Amino acid sequence: MAAIDWAQILPTLIAMLGAGLLAGFAAGIFGIGGGFVVVPALYAIFTVLGGDPSVTTHVAIGTSLGTIIVTSLRSVQAHARRGAVDFEVLKTWAPWIVVGVILGLALAKSVDGESLTLIFAIGVFIMGLYMMFGKAGAIKISDTMPTGWLRAGLAAFVGSFASLMGIGGGTFAILVMTLFGKSIHSAIATAAGFGFIIAIPGAIGFMIIGQGVEGLPPGSIGYVNIIGLVAITAMTALTAPAGAFVAHKMNPAVLKRVFATYLLFTTGVMFVDAYKAGMDSPSPDTPYLAEAATLEHFENAVSEKNYRALSGAPPEEGLSYYDAPPQADNGGALEQ
Repeated sequence: MAAIDWAQILPTLIAMLGAGLLAGFAAGIFGIGGGFVVVPALYAIFTVLGGDPSVTTHVAIGTSLGTIIVTSLRSVQAHARRGAVDFEVLKTWAPWIVVGVILGLALAKSVDGESLTLIFAIGVFIMGLYMMFGKAGAIKISDTMPTGWLRAGLAAFVGSFASLMGIGGGTFAILVMTLFGKSIHSAIATAAGFGFIIAIPGAIGFMIIGQGVEGLPPGSIGYVNIIGLVAITAMTALTAPAGAFVAHKMNPAVLKRVFATYLLFTTGVMFVDAYKAGMDSPSPDTPYLAEAATLEHFENAVSEKNYRALSGAPPEEGLSYYDAPPQADNGGALEQ
């Protein structure tokens, strides 16, 4: 585990605790794991701390999955006391959800930080639009939950996409269950259980695939930051039951739209960050510039350019030469 510099880390704990308070409340009231709050918050915190952009999103997602273990467990316990959790659905969907989580981990390991940021931002944007304008239960496909291969496919999709984004999959699960006849309260309560099933293998997997990676924030085991995990879960454990209480006492339509506004704002910030990262990355548009990715190739490219300039040979069509003028020494040798 990376060494911890408490003088540097301590100021960030306030932000992490605040994210935990909001994530826990959102988990209880909306049946989500809180990842839509935790991932952007951790992404911002690690970015401000000067974290390596190539691992920042991975760490935010891995840590989020760790926090969802506690968040979703507290939420499902609170809903279960009200008899709203369908444990039969959880039992039959769990194996396929785990299969999906494994697929999501394999994909997370193979994509870079910029791509993972874009994937998360797109997912958040879709969910923000759904929470802003969608109406659970407005469309119904069936009065019974799916079985067989349809159940397996839907469960695997929820597990893979949720683990890839560092969320509990609650929003997807609620949508699926209401399409197949579940009441909104039962769907919210059962979705909390989905988050618990997703988060355990997901967090462990991010710890494993992050082993040996350089540039991790202090206090990290693989892609899971233990400082953020402890700070956030301490708060979510307190506020998830409060969110569940509110969910059963009031119409959450207004809160859903407020939360959707937050999601859409977060999407904009992450899209801008991903765009800036892409602009800062080398993107050669000519064969010679592409070769200049290494020092040796750079020298070869300059030599070829000097040769063409001194010999009077016309440049290849569309080729952009470097601005530095060619020079020759007293012996007439080309500068390398």
